Amino acid sequence: MVSAMLSKKRKAITRDAPQADEVLLSDGEDDFETGLLDGILSQSEDGTDVEDEDEISDTDEDESEAESRELLEEDIASDEVPSDNEDGIQGDTKLNDPTRPVDTALRAGRKDLSDEELGPNFTVTEDANGNPRYIYESINPTYDSDDSDAPATTNTIGNIPLSFYDSYPHIGYDINGKKVSRPAKGEALDALLDSIDVPKGWTGLTDPETGKPIKLSQEELEVLRRIQMNEVPEEGYDPYPATIEYFTSKTEVMPLSAAPEPKRRFVPSKHEAKRVMKIVRAIREGRILPYRPPQEGDEEDPDVKRYDIWANEVPRPDHAMNIPAPKVPPPGYDESYHPPPEYLPDQSEKKAWEEADEEDKSKEYLPTDHDALRKVPGYDRFLKEKFERCLDLYLAPRVRRSKLNIDPESLLPKLPSPDELRPFPTKCQTLFRGHEGRVRSLAIDPSGAWLASGGDDGIVRVWELLSGRQVWQIKLGDDEAVNVVRWRPGTDAFILSAAVGEDVFLMIPQPKDPETETFSREALDAGWGYAANGKANGAMKKEVAAQWTRPGGRLEDNGVMVKISLRKTVKVISWHRRGEYFSTVSPQGQTSAVAIHTLSKHLTQLPFRRLKGLPQSAQFHPSKPIFFVTTQRMIRSYDLSKQELLKIIQPGARWISSFDLHPGGDNLIVGSYDRRLLWHDLDLSVRPYKTLRYHKKAIRAVKFHQGGLPLFADASDDGSLQIFHGKVVGDLMENATIVPLKVLRGHQVKKELGVLDVDWHPRDPWCVSAGADGTCRLWV
Repeated sequence: MVSAMLSKKRKAITRDAPQADEVLLSDGEDDFETGLLDGILSQSEDGTDVEDEDEISDTDEDESEAESRELLEEDIASDEVPSDNEDGIQGDTKLNDPTRPVDTALRAGRKDLSDEELGPNFTVTEDANGNPRYIYESINPTYDSDDSDAPATTNTIGNIPLSFYDSYPHIGYDINGKKVSRPAKGEALDALLDSIDVPKGWTGLTDPETGKPIKLSQEELEVLRRIQMNEVPEEGYDPYPATIEYFTSKTEVMPLSAAPEPKRRFVPSKHEAKRVMKIVRAIREGRILPYRPPQEGDEEDPDVKRYDIWANEVPRPDHAMNIPAPKVPPPGYDESYHPPPEYLPDQSEKKAWEEADEEDKSKEYLPTDHDALRKVPGYDRFLKEKFERCLDLYLAPRVRRSKLNIDPESLLPKLPSPDELRPFPTKCQTLFRGHEGRVRSLAIDPSGAWLASGGDDGIVRVWELLSGRQVWQIKLGDDEAVNVVRWRPGTDAFILSAAVGEDVFLMIPQPKDPETETFSREALDAGWGYAANGKANGAMKKEVAAQWTRPGGRLEDNGVMVKISLRKTVKVISWHRRGEYFSTVSPQGQTSAVAIHTLSKHLTQLPFRRLKGLPQSAQFHPSKPIFFVTTQRMIRSYDLSKQELLKIIQPGARWISSFDLHPGGDNLIVGSYDRRLLWHDLDLSVRPYKTLRYHKKAIRAVKFHQGGLPLFADASDDGSLQIFHGKVVGDLMENATIVPLKVLRGHQVKKELGVLDVDWHPRDPWCVSAGADGTCRLWV
């Protein structure tokens, strides 16, 4: 039996396959031990398979158990592989013997090869234990197929997903049984470099069978490029084929005659008569039923819920609180298809009805006349009317309920009538003419008798307020305009300040009495000695912010006493309530934009090293040591005694043009170039309390009445002034009352500019305005 088993351990001879890898068959401890592969790879000449291991086991069943167990133990314990030189197996186990059936078949199939060329198909090496080890050549299968387009399948796992091989270093097996290694994947840096240097034909896609990247050919890349560029994907393709006219564009009116067809011309159709008789016969025989009973398949879907809102409708008894359902009104004559002529609209009424809005139409239809009922077309509002009728029935109230009758006007706050808020200016009393060009600024002196104005001609003029007569003038600039004029507060002195370019002039107009003029000169000359002493003591070592000098002979003879030279153009002058200090604002001055000047010492200070934003205006608090500075979007208040920031007010305007403080100091108004007037309550919030929009163009100036009257005004580029009533009480529980009173118009708009400045009389409800038309007006 041992010889019989050893005779089965023959080596299979295969054809040469240089391109395939070698298959290593070792005598390890796995199932592929010696004798288990005999006869699998070779076939006999007559096409029958060589007996395999199962046949060997079947032949061994006839032996005794002890003998078979001993032979199996000897066979398992032996690590030797039979060779051609072993004794006892020379006849059947010699692989190169031409008499063997396998070798005979192989030699018969390859007659062109000699015996030397058909040598052994294995090599003998030694394993780790020193025993001989047979290494067979790879099998190169040959397929006799005429299909040359069959794809060469490298991975033979079939439709098994590659995710099953995630825990293995390979992704399947090839046709020879070798493992298909997983393609190497670079690190993140290699992937980044690959993405930067894109190879030709790279798509970023992966083959689901092999896991390798898919590369496109040049033709496929060209097709993709054409599709991306909205070009024709292939030659000869016409994206715009000629249109096939299935119908003619000529409209034919049929029939040729509009007269109705007479009934005598009707010829019954015999074919239709046969079909009718066929249907009648089927009805008589019962094959066609007039009513088909519902089948089981026609039952309603239980998932679809339908509600009948009138299913439980029962007649209700008459009751005072019950309301019956609304009824449809009966049709009138105008709803007839052939109404009387007086109900038919003419062309003008029809056109007016068609052009009117749906809400303004008295009827939803127009009466139309038709000769016969058969000519009446379908009603286009049929479904809509039925739907509205259903809504009326469904939503109609069925029970009377008590309703609160509240007048919407009663919910609005009650504002006093403008007639009850008099006095306030309503008309133009005096017109001041004399300036050439725009009048940029004006101011009324503290006594209320004189008006000062300055404009583009560089001249400062002083007028008598009531008569409009000019009493004094001085030319301060040849090429530059007078940007602002302001009087010093207090009636003890008569001092006027004006800004021309980078210079600020302090002057004493002539028409005052000699005593007031003497006191005014003493107030202006007091600072010269202090400045001289300061320079002598070396107190001014830093660079001065402004130069205080005398203007010269001609200007001094006309009353101009002091000239202050700053670094940038001055746009705003604001005096302190005591008349000792005044501030100037130069929007382009950066660090020197805001300056505070001391009149008695001829001293100029720059309180801010760096100011956030472009400054627009500055003003002192009426009663506290607080200084307000306005930028384009914010208003900041500073405590001068503590030298710290108190509050940042946020009006919310895009560009602030001007602002003014209430005489009480707790409220302020802000005007902006985006046509908004904002009222701020400083005790309430940093946000506006009220926002008023009454102008169509930018607001240039705003001003409170400083004489105790609850009035304030604003001036706009639309050529108008808006007068408001603004009442402020001391009770913190009550808000300010703001009522618009009057719109004053009279100035002409010149080059998109209207009213540039406004000011109030110190005691009376009068105001003056400066316009771009070169005039000033007094409103009383």
